[in-house]
Amino acid sequence: MKGNKQIDITIVGTGFTGVFATHKFTSLGYSVQTLEAGDGIGGTWYWNRYPGARTDSESYVYQYFFSEELLEEWNWEEKFPAQEETERYLNFVAEKFDLKKFMRFKSKVIEAKFLEESNCWKVATEDGYEIQSQFLLMGSGLLSKAQLPDIEGIEKFTGKILHTSQWPKEDLSLDKKNVGIIGTGATGIQVIQSIAPKVKHLTVFQRTPNYTIPMNNPKFSQQKMEELKRQYPEIKQTRQNTFAGFFYDFESSFHELNQQERLACMEKYWKEGSLSFWIGQFPEIFFEEEANREISQFVRNKIRSRVNDPITAEKLIPKDYGFGTRRVPLETNYYEVYNQPHVSLVDVKTNTINKIKGNKVILNDQEISLDILILATGFDAGTGALTAIDLYGKDGRLLRDDWKQNGVSTFLGMQVHGYPNMFLVNAPMSPGAAFCNVPTCVDQQVTWIENCIKHVLSKGKNAIEPSKISEKKWGEHHDEVAESTLVHKTDSWYTGTNVKGKARRVIPYCGGVGEYKNKCDEVTANDFIDCQIY
Repeated sequence: MKGNKQIDITIVGTGFTGVFATHKFTSLGYSVQTLEAGDGIGGTWYWNRYPGARTDSESYVYQYFFSEELLEEWNWEEKFPAQEETERYLNFVAEKFDLKKFMRFKSKVIEAKFLEESNCWKVATEDGYEIQSQFLLMGSGLLSKAQLPDIEGIEKFTGKILHTSQWPKEDLSLDKKNVGIIGTGATGIQVIQSIAPKVKHLTVFQRTPNYTIPMNNPKFSQQKMEELKRQYPEIKQTRQNTFAGFFYDFESSFHELNQQERLACMEKYWKEGSLSFWIGQFPEIFFEEEANREISQFVRNKIRSRVNDPITAEKLIPKDYGFGTRRVPLETNYYEVYNQPHVSLVDVKTNTINKIKGNKVILNDQEISLDILILATGFDAGTGALTAIDLYGKDGRLLRDDWKQNGVSTFLGMQVHGYPNMFLVNAPMSPGAAFCNVPTCVDQQVTWIENCIKHVLSKGKNAIEPSKISEKKWGEHHDEVAESTLVHKTDSWYTGTNVKGKARRVIPYCGGVGEYKNKCDEVTANDFIDCQIY
C-alpha cells in the first residue's frame, strides 16, 4: 500500500516525542503522518512492561506543559509513576487532542530515502506502506534497540527466555519458578526487586554492580496535587535551565563545605529519595576525582549497611568507577533482596557464563537449571534505533555506514550533514541522549525543529542541512565538554562500550540542558547561518 500524496512531515514513533510532535505540527496546520511499530501509543512505556517498570523522574516534571487545560485535568497517582500510569497518560493526551487519526500503528519503518530531485523523503514500512514527505522527524527512541548477550547456545535455551523490552502484555507467571536474570542496570534492578518475592529461586547474573539511590515514592493526595498544580508555572520555567531538565539543580559547591557539612548535605539529599542526590547536589561529582571519591564512599557504606553477608555486599559495591559516571537508578529494597535465602548472586566477571545447554546456564564452576531466563542486558543506546533503519541521504549514503566508518556525528544532536530535512530527537550529542528529563528535552528540541522548518519555508526554500564545518565544530565542542568530565573514563552505555564493536565516545551532551538550550537558541537567533538552505 502506498501513500497517495506527499505530506509535510513524517514522524517516527509515538512515545513522548511522537505524541508531542504530532500535536505541535498538526496544530500549526502541517500535514503529518506518524508511524509506529507497535499497536499502541507509549514508546518506551508501551514496550517495557516488565515487573517494576517505572520512571526515575518525578511525575510533575515527567509530563507536557503545552496545555493549561491538560495540566489541570490530569492527576498523578504517585511521585514516580509506574509503566501503566505513564502509558495511560500518553494515551490520555492523544485522545484529548484527537491525535490518533494522524497515527498509523503496526507500521515499523525499515527504510527512508532522501529524493534529491524533489527534496523530500520516501519512507517505507515493514508492512509495505510508503509515503513521501518534505521533512522527516525521528522519534524512534534513545533506548529502543535491544542489546542481546553473545552467549553460546542462548538461542536454544529450552525454558522461556525474553528481553525485558519484549515482556508480554499478558501476565507471565513466575510463581514456583526457578528464574535467572542477566543484568543489574536500571531495568534489572527494577525487575529483581519486584519478582524476588514471587519466585521459587532467583539467580542474579551480575557483570558490573551499580550505585543506586533509594526511592521515596509517596502516593499523591488531592491536596498534594492541588499544591503541585500551583507550582506548575514555576516548574515549567525552571526545568528548561537546570542541568538535567528537572525542578532541582546543583545547589552547593563541594569545596565550600567542610567534611562534616558535606556529610550532612549528603544525608539530606539521600533521604529525599530522588535523583537530586546525583544531579541536584554537588556539580563536582562529574568533574573532580576528590569530590567523586568521597561521594562514592558514602554510597558504598550505605550499601554495606543493608546487606547482611559481607562477601555479597562487596560483590554489590562498584570499586572500579565513581558514583554518577554511569546511569544511577532509583531502587526500593533492592539490596534487602540479597538477604533472602532463595536469592543467589553470581559474579560473571569471575565466574563466567560459558554457554547455555538445554535449560542450564553453564558457568566455570557450576551449572544452574532455570525455568525462565530474563535478559536485562540493555540497549544499543542513542544510535541503535537509527542504524536499525536504512536511512539514505544524499548520493545514496547510508547513515549506518557513515557512522561506522567515520564515527557518530551530528549537529546539536538534531541534524546530520548529508541528510537534508531529517531531524533527530534525544539523539547522540544532545542532553536527551542520557542527561535529561525526557519531556523537557522533547519540548525544547521539537520547538527548535519547528522554528527551523518555519525559517526554511519563510525563505521559500525546500531543504536544510548543517554544513560540514558546523557539524565538525559541534562535535569538537561536545567532545571537549565530555572529556572534562569523569563520564568519559567509565565503561557504560553512556560511552557505547556495552555494544561489541561500537566506537568509544560519550553519547550524551554533558554541558547541561540550560547551556545546550542557549547553544540552540544562538543558532536560531543567527538565522540558521550554520546550515545550508536551498
